[in-house]
Amino acid sequence: MGHKVVVFDIAVVRALWETRVKKHKVRQQKEAERLEKSALEKIKEEWNFVAECRRKGVPQEAYCRNGFVDTSMRLLEKIEKNSLIRQSSPSKGRDKASSPFVFELSGEHWKELPDSLQEQTHLKEWHINNTLIQTIPTFIQLFQAMRILDLPRNQISHLPAEIGCLKNLKELNVSFNQLKSIPPELGDCENLERLDCSGNLELTELPFELSNLKQVTFVDISASKFSSVPICVLRMSNLQWLDISNNSLTDLPQDIDRLEELQTFLLYKNKLTYLPYALLNLKKLTLLVVSGDHLVELPTALCDSSTPLKFVNLMDNPIDKTQCQDGEETMESEQDRQHFDKEFMKAYIEDIKERESVPSYTTKVSFSLQL
Repeated sequence: MGHKVVVFDIAVVRALWETRVKKHKVRQQKEAERLEKSALEKIKEEWNFVAECRRKGVPQEAYCRNGFVDTSMRLLEKIEKNSLIRQSSPSKGRDKASSPFVFELSGEHWKELPDSLQEQTHLKEWHINNTLIQTIPTFIQLFQAMRILDLPRNQISHLPAEIGCLKNLKELNVSFNQLKSIPPELGDCENLERLDCSGNLELTELPFELSNLKQVTFVDISASKFSSVPICVLRMSNLQWLDISNNSLTDLPQDIDRLEELQTFLLYKNKLTYLPYALLNLKKLTLLVVSGDHLVELPTALCDSSTPLKFVNLMDNPIDKTQCQDGEETMESEQDRQHFDKEFMKAYIEDIKERESVPSYTTKVSFSLQL
């Protein structure tokens, strides 16, 4: 018996195959259109976009309007472009040669520093204020060129020990935050010239290691909870300005005259009962401001108009607390009140410095207004 051979027309097979391929492509196109219109695909796109924004530290209100995520605009490129512009152009009034790289950040929508910041280790200045940032990351040690850390009015409760690695740091301002302590490692920043820790209401002491800061000329630890002048401050031999006002001091150390370079000494709003005669040994002291409510003894030479010293004795307002008629507590926070008072006294002291003489005492009356 012979073999049976079935013969097909090849043209028919080809037409059948092409028809099937065409139908498959149509189904693929319809599936792609369905996915494009699908809510799940939109959610995935928005989720990836939000994740990228968070990674780069873009605030939520910049890309979210009334609950809808705006992915149509090139937001990330715009934010990064603006950031580069801010960093490449120095702050107003600053010397371009000394501080060409500046990072600026402000606004309560910021709760942490952007991750991309750690890649910009060339920066020499940080200016971060009025944010909700609570911690400074340890990668700050990478910024070896850092000269100025300006971090006022945030929510910072902790400074990392790595801050001691910033050997070129000259200014540190952590005023009006939530600090309860200062890391001893800050004493390794041997080139530091200005230290402002004012307005940290729970700060009670400075570590002894800060005695190593021999280049410091300015220290502000006002509006805190110091009960005495820190020992480390007495060992800052080049100190010219010391503000320890609005604390809980009851006396001054007898060796206060170790601060031979001291020119301005602000002591008002403490509970001092006497001033030591050692103050007369501070030959460069030109301005001394105290609160006289509790003073019962002071060297008479301080009031001698023939000396270059301007001695200001503030008689504080006896009304410590002001209440509304309806008995509600004042709305402003203690920190805000301290900040306002400090700004007021700053303007007052600048005015005193410009005068040729001052009265033997000044009565300061403060008003608290509520609308």
